[in-house]
Amino acid sequence: MQEINTSKPILVTGASGFIASWIVKYLLEGGYTVHGTVRDKNNTQKVQHLLKMDEDAPGYLKLFEADLLNQGAFAEAMQGCELVIHTASPFQTQVKNAQKQLIEPALEGTRNILQSANEIETVKKVVLTSSVVAVMGDAIEIEDTEDHVFTEDHWNLSSDLKHQPYSYSKTLAEKEAWRMNQDQERWHLVVINPAFVLGPSLSNRVDGTSTTFVKNLVDGTFKSGLPNIYFGIADVRDVAQAHINAGLMPHPSGRHITAAETLPMLGIARIIKSFFGKKYPVPKQQLPAWAMYLVGPFQGFSWKYIR
Repeated sequence: MQEINTSKPILVTGASGFIASWIVKYLLEGGYTVHGTVRDKNNTQKVQHLLKMDEDAPGYLKLFEADLLNQGAFAEAMQGCELVIHTASPFQTQVKNAQKQLIEPALEGTRNILQSANEIETVKKVVLTSSVVAVMGDAIEIEDTEDHVFTEDHWNLSSDLKHQPYSYSKTLAEKEAWRMNQDQERWHLVVINPAFVLGPSLSNRVDGTSTTFVKNLVDGTFKSGLPNIYFGIADVRDVAQAHINAGLMPHPSGRHITAAETLPMLGIARIIKSFFGKKYPVPKQQLPAWAMYLVGPFQGFSWKYIR
């Protein structure tokens, strides 16, 4: 496998995102040159933390504007890069039009990025941010796995456009990436499949899914109690480092589930409470199963998902 020339710029798409910001931070602290794509370079709220990193670290950051749905939009930012880390993808659970808001950006965005990789001859490796939801959708799928364990050999079989469309979008996008990778021989693909990513945010934005989840645990949204739902958890800093390792180490290949532990929502709430005590109205109880059918839809959980 070809070594990555670390004197060349490294492209990080969706650079202002939750995971990508940490990737950019670590690369800049390592002295690398980073090409970062954002939708709007003039949106101070979304890029200010990146500019501050550039000032404080020995590396160099150059921002480019690029839209997932614009063919060829990433070509300029990719020029001269041997390593591409593609993190840009929508993550929304409350959507009105899943096809337009989730499927098309994830699928077309992946196609546009990888088509540029096909055309830019310097590219040797692409690290793609997928998700554990591309491995499994509904938890009941585990009944059909060997030893009741999910591995990187599994694919989400239960999600579709109407049921867990975000999970469906990640599955389609990753499958398309592997298809395009197999159609050429120059660049190598490595995929990171994180579980639910939590941890400190480097920006002041509060509109991300992970940030919103934690905010809802402390603002009274779940004052009636928490659903008995378990999440695989991954620290955002570990996930960022996994992307960098996958890109700069010569041996990684295939898919990589990235998860540290599994916790129920109540377990996460208790950790928060251990730090902040009574400062926030953190939920203390778990909803019984029957109650989920009553309050679940108001908290974003469909009856089909609950079943």
